[in-house]
Amino acid sequence: MIDVPFDVHETVRVGLIGLGNRGSGMAEGWAAVPGCRVSAVCDIRADRATSVANRLVALGKPRPAEYGGSADAYARMLKRDDVDLVYVATPWEFHHRQGKAALEAGKHAIVELPVATELDELWDLVDTSERPRRHLMLSENCSYGRNELAMLKMAHDGLFGDVTNGHGGYLHDLRELLFSDTYYTDSWRRLWHTRSTASFYPMHGLAPIAAAMDINRGDRMTVLRATATEPKGLADYRERFIDRSHPSWKETYINGDLVTCLIDTAQGRVIRAEHDVSSPRPYSRINSLAGSRGIFEDYAGTSATGGRIYVEPDHSGHSWRDFDSYRKEFDHWLWKKIGDDAENNGGHGGMDYILQWRTVQAMRAGLVPDIDVYDSAAWCAPVPLSVKSLAAGGRPVAFPDFTRGSWVNLRMGLDSRESDMPPVA
Repeated sequence: MIDVPFDVHETVRVGLIGLGNRGSGMAEGWAAVPGCRVSAVCDIRADRATSVANRLVALGKPRPAEYGGSADAYARMLKRDDVDLVYVATPWEFHHRQGKAALEAGKHAIVELPVATELDELWDLVDTSERPRRHLMLSENCSYGRNELAMLKMAHDGLFGDVTNGHGGYLHDLRELLFSDTYYTDSWRRLWHTRSTASFYPMHGLAPIAAAMDINRGDRMTVLRATATEPKGLADYRERFIDRSHPSWKETYINGDLVTCLIDTAQGRVIRAEHDVSSPRPYSRINSLAGSRGIFEDYAGTSATGGRIYVEPDHSGHSWRDFDSYRKEFDHWLWKKIGDDAENNGGHGGMDYILQWRTVQAMRAGLVPDIDVYDSAAWCAPVPLSVKSLAAGGRPVAFPDFTRGSWVNLRMGLDSRESDMPPVA
Protein backbone atom coordinates (compact mmCIF):
# COMPACT_ATOMS: atom_id res chain seq x y z
CA MET A 1 0.00 0.00 0.00
CA ILE A 2 3.03 2.29 -0.29
CA ASP A 3 2.34 5.21 -2.65
CA VAL A 4 -1.11 3.81 -3.49
CA PRO A 5 -3.52 6.71 -4.12
CA PHE A 6 -7.14 6.71 -3.10
CA ASP A 7 -9.74 6.25 -5.79
CA VAL A 8 -11.39 9.61 -6.42
CA HIS A 9 -14.51 10.16 -4.29
CA GLU A 10 -16.81 13.03 -5.22
CA THR A 11 -18.21 12.87 -1.69
CA VAL A 12 -16.54 11.06 1.20
CA ARG A 13 -19.16 9.23 3.24
CA VAL A 14 -17.98 8.49 6.76
CA GLY A 15 -19.26 5.92 9.23
CA LEU A 16 -18.39 6.47 12.88
CA ILE A 17 -17.86 3.57 15.31
CA GLY A 18 -17.64 4.57 18.97
CA LEU A 19 -19.40 7.73 20.15
CA GLY A 20 -17.94 8.36 23.57
CA ASN A 21 -15.90 11.47 24.32
CA ARG A 22 -13.59 11.21 21.33
CA GLY A 23 -15.98 9.82 18.73
CA SER A 24 -18.82 12.21 19.45
CA GLY A 25 -16.39 15.13 19.62
CA MET A 26 -15.02 14.39 16.15
CA ALA A 27 -18.43 13.92 14.51
CA GLU A 28 -19.04 17.60 13.86
CA GLY A 29 -15.54 18.05 12.42
CA TRP A 30 -16.11 15.34 9.83
CA ALA A 31 -19.45 16.90 8.90
CA ALA A 32 -17.84 20.34 8.52
CA VAL A 33 -15.23 19.29 5.94
CA PRO A 34 -16.26 20.28 2.38
CA GLY A 35 -17.38 17.26 0.42
CA CYS A 36 -17.73 15.02 3.47
CA ARG A 37 -20.93 13.56 4.90
CA VAL A 38 -21.44 11.50 8.04
CA SER A 39 -23.67 8.76 6.64
CA ALA A 40 -23.84 6.39 9.63
CA VAL A 41 -23.09 6.46 13.36
CA CYS A 42 -22.71 3.51 15.69
CA ASP A 43 -22.26 2.87 19.40
CA ILE A 44 -23.11 -0.11 21.57
CA ARG A 45 -25.22 2.39 23.53
CA ALA A 46 -27.91 3.28 21.02
CA ASP A 47 -28.79 6.54 22.75
CA ARG A 48 -25.36 7.91 21.87
CA ALA A 49 -25.96 7.29 18.18
CA THR A 50 -29.27 9.13 18.44
CA SER A 51 -27.66 12.02 20.31
CA VAL A 52 -24.92 12.48 17.69
CA ALA A 53 -27.44 12.20 14.85
CA ASN A 54 -29.62 14.84 16.51
CA ARG A 55 -26.65 17.19 16.85
CA LEU A 56 -25.74 16.86 13.20
CA VAL A 57 -29.31 17.55 12.13
CA ALA A 58 -29.36 20.64 14.38
CA LEU A 59 -26.32 21.85 12.43
CA GLY A 60 -28.21 21.49 9.16
CA LYS A 61 -26.51 18.25 8.13
CA PRO A 62 -28.29 15.16 6.72
CA ARG A 63 -29.35 12.71 9.40
CA PRO A 64 -27.02 9.70 9.50
CA ALA A 65 -28.30 6.16 9.86
CA GLU A 66 -28.12 4.95 13.46
CA TYR A 67 -26.73 1.66 14.74
CA GLY A 68 -26.41 0.44 18.31
CA GLY A 69 -27.78 -1.68 21.08
CA SER A 70 -25.46 -4.66 20.62
CA ALA A 71 -21.77 -5.52 20.42
CA ASP A 72 -22.06 -6.43 16.75
CA ALA A 73 -23.95 -3.32 15.67
CA TYR A 74 -20.83 -2.02 13.89
CA ALA A 75 -20.78 -5.14 11.69
CA ARG A 76 -24.27 -4.32 10.48
CA MET A 77 -23.19 -0.75 9.74
CA LEU A 78 -20.24 -2.00 7.68
CA LYS A 79 -22.64 -3.72 5.26
CA ARG A 80 -23.85 -0.34 4.02
CA ASP A 81 -22.81 0.72 0.53
CA ASP A 82 -22.82 4.43 1.41
CA VAL A 83 -19.77 4.30 3.71
CA ASP A 84 -16.35 4.96 2.15
CA LEU A 85 -14.33 5.69 5.28
CA VAL A 86 -14.78 4.20 8.74
CA TYR A 87 -13.62 6.18 11.77
CA VAL A 88 -13.01 3.99 14.85
CA ALA A 89 -12.99 5.65 18.28
CA THR A 90 -13.84 2.81 20.64
CA PRO A 91 -11.72 1.62 23.61
CA TRP A 92 -8.29 0.28 22.64
CA GLU A 93 -9.17 -3.40 22.94
CA PHE A 94 -11.61 -3.13 20.02
CA HIS A 95 -9.43 -1.19 17.55
CA HIS A 96 -7.82 -4.15 15.79
CA ARG A 97 -11.07 -6.08 15.40
CA GLN A 98 -13.09 -3.14 14.12
CA GLY A 99 -10.35 -1.70 11.91
CA LYS A 100 -9.86 -5.11 10.29
CA ALA A 101 -13.59 -5.56 9.81
CA ALA A 102 -13.78 -2.22 8.02
CA LEU A 103 -11.00 -3.24 5.62
CA GLU A 104 -12.61 -6.61 4.96
CA ALA A 105 -15.87 -4.81 4.18
CA GLY A 106 -14.07 -2.86 1.46
CA LYS A 107 -13.86 0.41 3.39
CA HIS A 108 -10.88 2.60 4.19
CA ALA A 109 -10.31 3.01 7.91
CA ILE A 110 -8.92 5.68 10.18
CA VAL A 111 -8.43 4.36 13.70
CA GLU A 112 -7.73 6.17 16.94
CA LEU A 113 -4.58 5.41 18.92
CA PRO A 114 -3.34 2.69 19.03
CA VAL A 115 -4.55 0.80 15.96
CA ALA A 116 -3.74 -2.43 17.83
CA THR A 117 -1.99 -3.45 21.05
CA GLU A 118 -0.26 -6.71 20.00
CA LEU A 119 2.42 -7.37 17.39
CA ASP A 120 0.44 -10.10 15.64
CA GLU A 121 -2.52 -7.72 15.44
CA LEU A 122 -0.35 -5.01 13.86
CA TRP A 123 0.94 -7.44 11.26
CA ASP A 124 -2.62 -8.62 10.67
CA LEU A 125 -3.74 -5.08 9.89
CA VAL A 126 -0.84 -4.64 7.44
CA ASP A 127 -1.71 -7.90 5.69
CA THR A 128 -5.44 -7.18 5.69
CA SER A 129 -4.91 -3.70 4.22
CA GLU A 130 -2.85 -5.14 1.39
CA ARG A 131 -5.41 -7.78 0.37
CA PRO A 132 -8.39 -5.55 -0.53
CA ARG A 133 -6.11 -2.58 -1.34
CA ARG A 134 -7.76 -0.38 1.27
CA HIS A 135 -5.92 2.10 3.45
CA LEU A 136 -5.80 1.94 7.22
CA MET A 137 -4.47 5.07 8.91
CA LEU A 138 -3.69 5.95 12.50
CA SER A 139 -5.77 8.96 13.53
CA GLU A 140 -2.65 10.73 14.73
CA ASN A 141 -3.84 14.31 15.09
CA CYS A 142 -0.60 15.49 16.72
CA SER A 143 1.24 14.78 13.48
CA TYR A 144 -0.77 17.74 12.14
CA GLY A 145 0.04 20.08 15.03
CA ARG A 146 1.33 23.46 13.90
CA ASN A 147 4.64 23.23 15.75
CA GLU A 148 5.15 19.61 14.72
CA LEU A 149 4.64 20.32 11.02
CA ALA A 150 6.92 23.37 11.18
CA MET A 151 9.56 21.22 12.90
CA LEU A 152 9.19 18.66 10.11
CA LYS A 153 9.76 21.29 7.41
CA MET A 154 12.77 22.69 9.27
CA ALA A 155 14.32 19.23 9.53
CA HIS A 156 13.77 18.45 5.86
CA ASP A 157 15.18 21.85 4.87
CA GLY A 158 18.38 21.00 6.76
CA LEU A 159 18.03 23.61 9.50
CA PHE A 160 19.22 21.16 12.17
CA GLY A 161 22.01 19.72 10.01
CA ASP A 162 22.17 15.94 10.27
CA VAL A 163 19.36 14.95 12.64
CA THR A 164 20.77 12.70 15.36
CA ASN A 165 18.09 12.37 18.04
CA GLY A 166 14.56 13.29 19.02
CA HIS A 167 12.26 13.08 22.02
CA GLY A 168 8.49 12.78 22.09
CA GLY A 169 5.80 11.46 24.34
CA TYR A 170 2.49 11.81 26.07
CA LEU A 171 2.81 13.36 29.51
CA HIS A 172 -0.71 14.19 30.65
CA ASP A 173 -2.10 14.10 34.17
CA LEU A 174 -5.27 12.05 33.66
CA ARG A 175 -5.76 10.94 37.26
CA GLU A 176 -9.01 12.81 37.83
CA LEU A 177 -10.49 11.58 34.55
CA LEU A 178 -9.28 8.03 35.09
CA PHE A 179 -11.22 7.86 38.36
CA SER A 180 -14.29 9.59 36.96
CA ASP A 181 -17.38 7.38 36.85
CA THR A 182 -18.59 8.96 33.63
CA TYR A 183 -15.65 10.13 31.48
CA TYR A 184 -14.24 6.77 30.35
CA THR A 185 -17.18 4.42 29.88
CA ASP A 186 -16.96 1.47 32.29
CA SER A 187 -13.57 2.81 33.43
CA TRP A 188 -11.99 1.11 30.42
CA ARG A 189 -8.87 3.26 30.37
CA ARG A 190 -8.08 2.94 34.08
CA LEU A 191 -8.52 -0.82 33.86
CA TRP A 192 -5.68 -1.02 31.34
CA HIS A 193 -3.40 0.04 34.21
CA THR A 194 -4.38 -3.13 36.08
CA ARG A 195 -3.52 -5.56 33.28
CA SER A 196 -0.57 -4.28 31.26
CA THR A 197 2.89 -2.77 31.75
CA ALA A 198 2.93 -1.24 28.26
CA SER A 199 3.78 2.24 27.13
CA PHE A 200 0.15 2.74 26.17
CA TYR A 201 0.17 5.95 24.23
CA PRO A 202 3.58 7.25 23.11
CA MET A 203 2.45 7.87 19.55
CA HIS A 204 1.45 11.52 20.00
CA GLY A 205 5.10 12.39 20.56
CA LEU A 206 6.75 9.56 18.64
CA ALA A 207 4.93 10.05 15.33
CA PRO A 208 6.08 13.65 14.65
CA ILE A 209 9.68 12.72 15.49
CA ALA A 210 9.49 9.65 13.26
CA ALA A 211 8.16 11.80 10.40
CA ALA A 212 10.99 14.32 10.81
CA MET A 213 13.48 11.42 10.67
CA ASP A 214 11.86 9.90 7.56
CA ILE A 215 11.03 6.66 9.36
CA ASN A 216 9.78 4.17 6.73
CA ARG A 217 10.98 6.66 4.11
CA GLY A 218 14.76 6.27 4.21
CA ASP A 219 15.24 5.15 7.80
CA ARG A 220 13.54 2.72 10.13
CA MET A 221 13.32 1.89 13.82
CA THR A 222 15.40 -1.21 14.57
CA VAL A 223 15.67 -1.80 18.34
CA LEU A 224 13.64 -0.77 21.40
CA ARG A 225 14.51 -0.93 25.08
CA ALA A 226 12.10 0.13 27.83
CA THR A 227 12.27 1.21 31.45
CA ALA A 228 9.45 1.92 33.88
CA THR A 229 9.12 3.57 37.25
CA GLU A 230 7.08 1.96 40.01
CA PRO A 231 3.27 2.32 39.73
CA LYS A 232 2.69 4.82 42.53
CA GLY A 233 0.58 7.63 41.08
CA LEU A 234 -2.88 6.08 40.74
CA ALA A 235 -2.78 4.32 44.11
CA ASP A 236 -1.64 7.54 45.79
CA TYR A 237 -4.42 9.55 44.13
CA ARG A 238 -6.99 6.95 45.15
CA GLU A 239 -5.74 7.04 48.74
CA ARG A 240 -6.16 10.81 48.95
CA PHE A 241 -9.27 11.50 46.91
CA ILE A 242 -11.41 8.39 46.30
CA ASP A 243 -14.03 7.13 48.74
CA ARG A 244 -13.48 3.61 50.06
CA SER A 245 -16.79 2.50 48.59
CA HIS A 246 -15.54 3.13 45.05
CA PRO A 247 -14.96 -0.02 42.93
CA SER A 248 -11.39 1.09 42.16
CA TRP A 249 -10.37 -0.03 45.65
CA LYS A 250 -10.53 -3.62 44.38
CA GLU A 251 -7.89 -2.84 41.73
CA THR A 252 -4.11 -3.28 41.73
CA TYR A 253 -2.16 -1.04 39.38
CA ILE A 254 0.83 -2.57 37.59
CA ASN A 255 1.56 -0.04 34.84
CA GLY A 256 4.58 2.10 35.67
CA ASP A 257 3.92 5.80 36.08
CA LEU A 258 6.62 6.76 33.57
CA VAL A 259 7.40 4.26 30.82
CA THR A 260 10.34 5.29 28.66
CA CYS A 261 11.29 3.69 25.35
CA LEU A 262 14.70 4.26 23.75
CA ILE A 263 14.56 3.40 20.07
CA ASP A 264 17.52 3.03 17.69
CA THR A 265 17.22 3.58 13.95
CA ALA A 266 19.05 2.09 11.00
CA GLN A 267 20.70 5.45 10.31
CA GLY A 268 22.17 5.62 13.83
CA ARG A 269 19.62 7.99 15.36
CA VAL A 270 18.03 7.63 18.78
CA ILE A 271 14.43 8.41 19.74
CA ARG A 272 13.19 8.69 23.31
CA ALA A 273 9.44 8.13 23.66
CA GLU A 274 7.71 8.57 27.02
CA HIS A 275 4.29 7.91 28.51
CA ASP A 276 2.97 9.14 31.86
CA VAL A 277 -0.66 9.81 32.72
CA SER A 278 -0.43 8.98 36.43
CA SER A 279 1.71 11.79 37.81
CA PRO A 280 0.95 15.41 38.77
CA ARG A 281 2.48 17.56 36.03
CA PRO A 282 1.61 20.07 33.30
CA TYR A 283 0.78 18.66 29.88
CA SER A 284 3.64 17.99 27.46
CA ARG A 285 4.34 16.02 24.30
CA ILE A 286 8.07 16.92 24.66
CA ASN A 287 8.43 17.33 20.88
CA SER A 288 12.18 17.89 20.61
CA LEU A 289 14.50 17.38 17.64
CA ALA A 290 18.28 17.84 17.51
CA GLY A 291 21.08 17.54 15.02
CA SER A 292 24.60 18.59 14.17
CA ARG A 293 23.61 22.25 13.75
CA GLY A 294 20.90 22.90 16.29
CA ILE A 295 17.91 21.90 18.35
CA PHE A 296 14.20 22.64 18.77
CA GLU A 297 12.30 22.04 22.00
CA ASP A 298 8.55 22.38 22.46
CA TYR A 299 6.64 22.89 25.72
CA ALA A 300 9.68 24.71 27.06
CA GLY A 301 9.75 28.26 25.74
CA THR A 302 8.19 31.49 26.92
CA SER A 303 6.91 32.54 23.48
CA ALA A 304 3.30 32.27 22.36
CA THR A 305 4.19 29.14 20.36
CA GLY A 306 5.51 27.35 23.45
CA GLY A 307 8.71 26.45 21.62
CA ARG A 308 12.34 27.48 21.75
CA ILE A 309 15.18 27.01 19.31
CA TYR A 310 18.94 27.23 18.91
CA VAL A 311 20.49 26.76 15.45
CA GLU A 312 23.82 27.70 13.93
CA PRO A 313 24.80 30.00 12.33
CA ASP A 314 21.74 32.06 13.33
CA HIS A 315 22.42 31.78 17.05
CA SER A 316 25.38 31.84 19.40
CA GLY A 317 26.12 32.54 23.04
CA HIS A 318 24.45 29.38 24.39
CA SER A 319 21.08 31.16 24.76
CA TRP A 320 17.69 29.89 23.63
CA ARG A 321 15.67 31.94 21.14
CA ASP A 322 11.89 32.13 20.66
CA PHE A 323 10.37 29.90 18.01
CA ASP A 324 7.87 32.50 16.72
CA SER A 325 9.70 33.76 13.64
CA TYR A 326 10.78 30.24 12.63
CA ARG A 327 7.27 28.86 12.84
CA LYS A 328 6.06 31.70 10.67
CA GLU A 329 8.79 31.02 8.11
CA PHE A 330 8.32 27.26 8.08
CA ASP A 331 4.55 27.12 8.62
CA HIS A 332 3.11 24.12 6.77
CA TRP A 333 0.86 24.86 3.82
CA LEU A 334 -2.08 23.15 5.53
CA TRP A 335 -2.00 25.66 8.37
CA LYS A 336 -1.58 28.55 5.97
CA LYS A 337 -4.54 27.37 3.89
CA ILE A 338 -7.09 26.27 6.50
CA GLY A 339 -5.67 27.28 9.87
CA ASP A 340 -8.53 29.67 10.61
CA ASP A 341 -11.13 27.03 9.69
CA ALA A 342 -9.29 24.48 11.81
CA GLU A 343 -9.35 26.62 14.92
CA ASN A 344 -13.10 27.22 14.46
CA ASN A 345 -14.11 23.64 13.62
CA GLY A 346 -11.88 21.32 15.60
CA GLY A 347 -10.51 20.52 19.01
CA HIS A 348 -6.93 20.37 20.26
CA GLY A 349 -6.05 23.77 18.83
CA GLY A 350 -7.26 22.91 15.34
CA MET A 351 -5.15 19.86 14.57
CA ASP A 352 -8.19 17.56 14.72
CA TYR A 353 -9.80 19.40 11.82
CA ILE A 354 -6.51 19.58 9.89
CA LEU A 355 -6.35 15.77 10.10
CA GLN A 356 -9.96 15.40 8.99
CA TRP A 357 -9.73 17.97 6.18
CA ARG A 358 -6.53 16.43 4.81
CA THR A 359 -7.94 12.89 4.92
CA VAL A 360 -11.07 13.93 3.04
CA GLN A 361 -9.06 16.02 0.57
CA ALA A 362 -6.79 13.06 -0.21
CA MET A 363 -9.80 10.84 -0.85
CA ARG A 364 -11.65 13.40 -2.96
CA ALA A 365 -8.56 14.30 -5.03
CA GLY A 366 -7.23 10.76 -5.39
CA LEU A 367 -4.00 11.42 -3.50
CA VAL A 368 -1.69 9.13 -1.54
CA PRO A 369 -2.43 9.40 2.20
CA ASP A 370 0.14 11.16 4.37
CA ILE A 371 -0.01 8.32 6.93
CA ASP A 372 -0.25 4.72 5.71
CA VAL A 373 -0.71 1.35 7.37
CA TYR A 374 3.08 0.85 7.68
CA ASP A 375 3.50 4.13 9.55
CA SER A 376 0.51 3.26 11.71
CA ALA A 377 1.91 -0.14 12.66
CA ALA A 378 5.42 1.19 13.34
CA TRP A 379 4.22 4.09 15.49
CA CYS A 380 2.06 1.71 17.57
CA ALA A 381 4.63 -1.09 17.87
CA PRO A 382 6.18 0.37 21.07
CA VAL A 383 3.00 -0.68 22.90
CA PRO A 384 3.71 -4.44 22.71
CA LEU A 385 7.48 -4.06 22.36
CA SER A 386 7.70 -2.15 25.65
CA VAL A 387 5.95 -5.05 27.40
CA LYS A 388 8.43 -7.49 25.90
CA SER A 389 11.47 -5.39 26.86
CA LEU A 390 10.26 -4.75 30.41
CA ALA A 391 9.62 -8.46 30.90
CA ALA A 392 13.26 -9.04 29.92
CA GLY A 393 14.56 -6.53 32.43
CA GLY A 394 14.82 -3.70 29.95
CA ARG A 395 16.85 -5.61 27.39
CA PRO A 396 16.70 -4.54 23.72
CA VAL A 397 14.08 -6.15 21.50
CA ALA A 398 14.02 -6.15 17.71
CA PHE A 399 11.67 -3.72 15.96
CA PRO A 400 9.70 -5.28 13.09
CA ASP A 401 10.04 -3.90 9.58
CA PHE A 402 6.42 -3.63 8.53
CA THR A 403 7.48 -2.33 5.09
CA ARG A 404 9.35 -5.58 4.35
CA GLY A 405 12.42 -3.72 3.12
CA SER A 406 10.75 -0.82 1.33
CA TRP A 407 11.80 1.64 4.08
CA VAL A 408 15.02 2.32 2.16
CA ASN A 409 13.14 4.30 -0.49
CA LEU A 410 12.60 8.02 0.04
CA ARG A 411 9.00 9.15 -0.46
CA MET A 412 6.58 11.86 0.54
CA GLY A 413 4.59 11.78 3.74
CA LEU A 414 3.41 14.57 6.00
CA ASP A 415 5.75 16.90 4.07
CA SER A 416 3.18 17.00 1.28
CA ARG A 417 2.96 19.36 -1.68
CA GLU A 418 0.30 22.07 -1.52
CA SER A 419 -2.97 21.23 -3.23
CA ASP A 420 -6.59 22.35 -3.14
CA MET A 421 -9.76 20.69 -1.94
CA PRO A 422 -11.75 19.75 -5.06
CA PRO A 423 -14.81 21.98 -5.46
CA VAL A 424 -18.08 20.70 -4.09
CA ALA A 425 -20.71 20.25 -6.79
